[in-house]
This record gives sequence, structure tokens and C-alpha cells, in this order.
Amino acid sequence: MRLDARDLEILRVLAREGRITKAALAERVGLSPTPCWERLKKLEEAGIVEGYRAEIALRKLGPHVTVFMAAELADHTAARFRQFEDEIRRRDEITACWALGGGFDYILQIVTRDIDAYQRLVDELLEARIGLARYFTYVVTKPVKGAGVPPLELIAGLT
Repeated sequence: MRLDARDLEILRVLAREGRITKAALAERVGLSPTPCWERLKKLEEAGIVEGYRAEIALRKLGPHVTVFMAAELADHTAARFRQFEDEIRRRDEITACWALGGGFDYILQIVTRDIDAYQRLVDELLEARIGLARYFTYVVTKPVKGAGVPPLELIAGLT
């Protein structure tokens, strides 16, 4: 699907305000409601808009810790990568995971109640025999910037 500046503006608004009404979205991007809705449906059908989520203030729910773990696997076979990734997908505490090129194999974002809970998770991952050879723990001391809106024009090649 070829995107234009109007499509990117729809995406930008939705990324910041996922609960915006269709009428308000149309007004914000300078379209009448029907053409705006048609563009949005095309973006959803093309899989560009994958879903809508709420940002949750975890600090208001209770104590927690966010940890980034750099993980290195013992061997680099397709089967081992699949096994590791399947296990990671099953763990709710692992809120995000990215495969990396160069250096470490994966970086995981993990949210647990405390460091003890994090260590129990690591122990379970090691006992699961999914090929985790080494890991490095980085505890988040304060959030500085969260997941923002990516530079859509650059990615879409419109600049």
C-alpha cells in the first residue's frame, strides 16, 4: 500500500490518541468523516494499524521493576531460535523482545513486581533449557522517554 502525507497524519494522530473518535480524527487530519474512515479501514486491512492499546501507569498500580535483559544463545540454529522465541512468547512478564544483529542475540523488556521475581523468571528460563548461554541485566532506574511516534515520513520515504 502506497501511503501519502494524509495517511501518515492519520497514523500519527492514532499513535498519540488511539481513542479519538472518527469525527475528531477526520477534523484533525483535514478530511470529511467518510474519506477519513475509508483511509483508516484501508490502513487496518493492510495491517499497518495492528491494534489499539492503552498506556498504563504501572507506578499507580503498585511497586514494580522494569529490566532489560541482553541474551545470548549457546548455539545459533533456526530450531534453537524458534525454541527460545516460543518460550519468550509464553511469558507475560516479558513485555517485549527483539532479535538483534551483532553482539547479543536478543534484548528483552521484562516487568516484574521486584528483583526477586525477575531472578525467579531468569532461573525458570535457564531451567527450561532453551539455549540461554549468557544474559546481562539492566535495571531501569527511571523512564526518560517511552515508545513515541516513529518518524513516519522517513520510514515511508516521503522526505
